Amino acid sequence: MLDTPKKERFLRLTDVMARTGLSRSSIYLSISEGKFPANINLGARSVGWLESEIDAWMQDRINQRSIAS
Repeated sequence: MLDTPKKERFLRLTDVMARTGLSRSSIYLSISEGKFPANINLGARSVGWLESEIDAWMQDRINQRSIAS
């Protein structure tokens, strides 16, 4: 059976905040520190994040918790 690639989608800031529980300022601070996936320019005044990168970041945080326990 062939695996079909998952379709990628962009998440807007409000979606990222809801998924991660982080505030806007925490997200942008973490991006500047290289600790969070960078946003992608979608237009003149619009940015988004790749859903797969946010999911991977969340999974990494879960894995770090498991290691620390």
